Amino acid sequence: MRLYGRAARRLFVGTNGVISSQDFPGETQYVDDDFPTDFPVIAPFLADLDTSGGRGDIYYRQDHAPSALEQAAGYVHAGFPSTTGTFVPSSVFVATWEDVGAHGEPPGKLNTFQAILAYNEEDTYAIFLYPEGGLQFLGTRPKESYNVQLELPARVGFSRGDGDDGKREGHSYNVASSQQELQRLEQESNVGVPGVWIFHVGTLENVEPRNGPGAALSSVPHGTDDTSVPTEPLVQPGSRTTSPHPHPALLNIVPSGLPASPLGQEWSPRLHSIGDAPQSHPMSYSSGQHGVGVEEDVHFNTNVFTYSAGSRETCAQHHGRCSPHAFCTDYATGLCCHCRAAYYGNGRQCLPEGAVHRLNGKVSGSLVVGRTPVRFQDVDLHAYIVGSDGRAYTAISGVPAPAARALLPLLPLGGLFGWLFALEEPGSENGFSITGAEFTQHLKVTFYPGEEQVHITQTAEGLGADNYLSLRTHIEGQVPFVPENTSVHIAPYKELYHYSSSAVTSSAHRDYILTSGSTNQTLSYRLHQNITVSGCPHARSRLPTIQQLSVARAFAFYDGHEQVLRYALTSRISSTHDDAEVPPVNPCHDGTHACEETARCQPGTGLGYTCECAAGYRGDGRGCKDVDECEEGLSQCGPFSICLNVPGSYRCECHSGYRPAEDGHGCVLPTPAADPCEVGRHPCAPRDRARCLPRAGGQAACECLPGYAGDGRVCSDVDECTLNLCHPAAVCYNTPGSFSCQCQPGYEGDGFQCTHAQSSTQRLTPCEHERLYPRTPGHVPQCDEQGSYRPLQCHSGSGHCWCVDASGQEIAGTRTAAGSTPPRCGNPGSSQQLTPCEHERLYPRAVPPGPSPVGNGHVPQCDEQGNYRPLQCHGSTGHCWCVDSAGQEIAGTRTAPGSTPPRCGSPEPSERPPTMCERWRQSLLEHYGGSPRGDQYVPQCDAQGHFTPLQCHGDSGYCWCVDESGREIQGTRSEPGSPPPCLPSVAPPSIRPSPRPDVSPPAAGTFLLYAQGQQIGYLPLNGTRLQKEAAKTLLSLHGSIVVGIDYDCREKTIYWTDVAGRTISRASLEPGAEPETIINSGLISPEGLAVDHLRRAMFWTDSGLDKIERAQLDGSERRVLFDTDLVNPRAITVDPVRGNLYWTDWNREAPKIETSTVSGANRRVLVNKDIGLPNGLTFDPFSKLLCWADAGTKKLECTFPDGAGRRIIHNNLNYPFSIVSYASHFYHTDWRRDGVIAVNKETGSFTDEYLPEHRSHLYGITAVYPYCPGARK
Repeated sequence: MRLYGRAARRLFVGTNGVISSQDFPGETQYVDDDFPTDFPVIAPFLADLDTSGGRGDIYYRQDHAPSALEQAAGYVHAGFPSTTGTFVPSSVFVATWEDVGAHGEPPGKLNTFQAILAYNEEDTYAIFLYPEGGLQFLGTRPKESYNVQLELPARVGFSRGDGDDGKREGHSYNVASSQQELQRLEQESNVGVPGVWIFHVGTLENVEPRNGPGAALSSVPHGTDDTSVPTEPLVQPGSRTTSPHPHPALLNIVPSGLPASPLGQEWSPRLHSIGDAPQSHPMSYSSGQHGVGVEEDVHFNTNVFTYSAGSRETCAQHHGRCSPHAFCTDYATGLCCHCRAAYYGNGRQCLPEGAVHRLNGKVSGSLVVGRTPVRFQDVDLHAYIVGSDGRAYTAISGVPAPAARALLPLLPLGGLFGWLFALEEPGSENGFSITGAEFTQHLKVTFYPGEEQVHITQTAEGLGADNYLSLRTHIEGQVPFVPENTSVHIAPYKELYHYSSSAVTSSAHRDYILTSGSTNQTLSYRLHQNITVSGCPHARSRLPTIQQLSVARAFAFYDGHEQVLRYALTSRISSTHDDAEVPPVNPCHDGTHACEETARCQPGTGLGYTCECAAGYRGDGRGCKDVDECEEGLSQCGPFSICLNVPGSYRCECHSGYRPAEDGHGCVLPTPAADPCEVGRHPCAPRDRARCLPRAGGQAACECLPGYAGDGRVCSDVDECTLNLCHPAAVCYNTPGSFSCQCQPGYEGDGFQCTHAQSSTQRLTPCEHERLYPRTPGHVPQCDEQGSYRPLQCHSGSGHCWCVDASGQEIAGTRTAAGSTPPRCGNPGSSQQLTPCEHERLYPRAVPPGPSPVGNGHVPQCDEQGNYRPLQCHGSTGHCWCVDSAGQEIAGTRTAPGSTPPRCGSPEPSERPPTMCERWRQSLLEHYGGSPRGDQYVPQCDAQGHFTPLQCHGDSGYCWCVDESGREIQGTRSEPGSPPPCLPSVAPPSIRPSPRPDVSPPAAGTFLLYAQGQQIGYLPLNGTRLQKEAAKTLLSLHGSIVVGIDYDCREKTIYWTDVAGRTISRASLEPGAEPETIINSGLISPEGLAVDHLRRAMFWTDSGLDKIERAQLDGSERRVLFDTDLVNPRAITVDPVRGNLYWTDWNREAPKIETSTVSGANRRVLVNKDIGLPNGLTFDPFSKLLCWADAGTKKLECTFPDGAGRRIIHNNLNYPFSIVSYASHFYHTDWRRDGVIAVNKETGSFTDEYLPEHRSHLYGITAVYPYCPGARK
């Protein structure tokens, strides 16, 4: 067998997922190391694996059977078409690791994978097989580490070793060494069959995976740490086990009987049962290492794998893979794409020559700067390329200052763009001509003298709609500290790039100078770079084996004021030559020409040249203007698409509901992918433990149900009893997926709260008990201050009313229909007539008799018995006076608005009776001996004795919301550290005299309206700045708790919800306008509210009824849109132009954002990942973005209405409740600051805040424009 140009007579199979041609060293010398290793390695999954204790088996064999040889040859020829007819294997060596575990870990997760070596006397190919679900863990803990939480990813690849000095210029090839790369092993392939990977390992030439993601087999010099440790045996004597299968076959990755299909057809390999064949020499091992001579002749009559040759792909079938600016060519083994004249690229992506290009991306990093750890996530990267002269400018914003200064010497961060778009000398090609817009760069940099190391991975993700290249960068490692006020100088340099069919590599040593004042310090670093190449294997390669990149005018600068890290350089690519023999360079090749930035420079004789405008531009080359292909009819946009002009080109956008056709010009209706959740083709746990969530493209995600923990594929029951959630006087019973609490004998309650049953002074009254545990569905009885049933009971949902006796039983014949006059209850034997006060409340006097001012719009106040209250106040004028028992004003008692009201009737008692909350609290405190422990629950009551909306269980951190009776509201219980956003249900006491409940007219212009308990506040805007000095109260609504608020721009009217009054009201913004209640029945906890000014409709959420309803703006035509699959619906917003509705549900077990049409059709989940408490929601009618504020994740995020393009605006909010968008800012109410916060949309920074004088929670917020947002005509 030939391995990297050497003859291998024996092979050793190791437990740790490796094969070698020589005996293994001690585990600690290689199991945790990166490539290259000190000895030859073929590693399908190098990690610290374990087969002790019966966990898994390792099988291997050599096979000469014609069927196995033919199948192996088929795979090799598929991966390497040039070997067809030239490579015929004479033998196959197969090694299988089945159900092996991670050393030192519980036996829950096991891995299965396989390696095949197909070889003859001249060459060898390796085939790695990873069945679906075969890799259940991706890394193991290091052998020697004090950090037991660290997990090292497995390594997949090859290393030549080179004897005792393997680190010296050792040849190695890395397939996968990060979690992301390892996850792709089962799902992707370099031969079109998921889970199957083929590599050329026989000669010193580069490993050549057909479309592999790894770097090329490159020469990597010594630069890694090599710690010598004592060697130790891999396994101890006696660890060898015997397989239960005496003659094991290997994995049938492709099921037998699979119909022939084209190579690359998408199907998933699945693990089939191990088949047995008669065998006189079984080979099943669990020891650490094994050796076998490759000449050993052992016969197996089994199917190693099944291979079906596919038909050749042709341009007629797949020309849509090529760029619109490319042509397709058929070759003997398949098709290739080539850019047309005046364009360059790899054929799949092409850009106009000489044009200006832009790149956008995100940069994340985890660095140690000196000794200080610094992390940053998804900061912005922008690059600007002048293709006509090879200039590249890069800007990275938002990197913390210490890290940004330390990255100044790393010119390769921006240097990648210099190579991609370098000015090309004759016979040379820049990077984009080879890679196109899809590649991955791996860069390893070692700084000297400190030997700090940093790894950089830059992944190109294709071209966007405007031909902008998208790039994602990750930086990890240690960098030397660079002090403030230090500049970095990098001299011009030259660098050699080596090319193969699968990768581009380079190595260099570079000096840089740190200058601080008059002090200069010269330092250096060494870099190794691998860039993947996914070229077309069917056409003869015209790549040079080596090219030289020349970089001039290198520049690096950090702007601390703007927090922007900048790189600039000018690059050109050429063939290698002796600099002394270089002839004069044409201006086109060194960038000294005078052509327009959007023009191509065409070299002439000697130093002559001409200028030609790039494709998509028109002019003489020294001045070029963009061509509007759409206006001039030059576009190729097909049916169901529209043409959009962009600089230098155009793009075709499909109409809504269509997708691009294969030709890249027309549009067709999409073929819906099968829902794997509906058809049952998903890997999720059983339905009683997990739910399957459909994703785009026919994919599925798995999620464990509440009460279970796991990844969705494997879900195990959570024992909630270990969390001590029950009352100390209760017993906890764990059940699959849930638990229950039951009070012990002598106690009563729901198990979360238990009280003594013996003491009558500590028991709840029957009415209070029924409020906690209603006996009539949907009806919660009303109790008086002593806990007795109120004689009059009304159903909040249906509106019916009836009388009850002292035991709460309905009195026959007293029930009245909704909307009619309620019965007169409470006086046995009475005729149930209304008292004069109650009658006057229903039918106010039109003309005041005598001097009494009770008419003129005044509605009298009655006590519980229906009598006139001695003190009467007019809600509009603010006058107060005393009345006698007949309701007549007592002369001389009237007081003016704003003065102290008169004292009327007998003095009120100075002490009120204890409330239900206070009695319950006192009962538990006595039970706990006056000093409850930190794990014991005690109800929290406010100053008026009501239950506070938020209740928490001692010091455990578990919190939940309660209603006015102290009952837990479903779906609100939270984990420690994230209390739920609970709303009060009882209004605070009114302050006399009450302000007039009419509108204080606002000024013209744009302003914000916000809800703050019993008032609606007014906050004007000057542009986008908060005019805090002009803020005032717009409307006072005592006895209310205003939560949701919105504005009708056509009628200039505000609408709001009131959770205390259980109503929805409105008021015009005209001076003196008074509020009008438009819905006062069938509500329990109305929260979010949205107004559709086009349809004259409103929508609201009710978290008490778990409903979303709709009605016209006058309250008519009311109907329920949704009343299922809702737990805690809160925010709601509407897009009137497109007729879409959006709402949030902050259910702690499954928070989500949903959408539907305004008529309730096409309901679907828009966002349900990475959200916690989505309190606020807004739709921006100008940017067409849906944005939300999350009090759980502390993020402000936006997405397009279809859920695409999700991005984070700000990731460190306090505790947002409601949000609205206006111009360049978001404005949200904040419960931590009890104010209004302004956030810039572009930068995500806080720009201003307003804190009202009266400090209490602010709820809803809306923006009032002087006009209506634009609508469709």
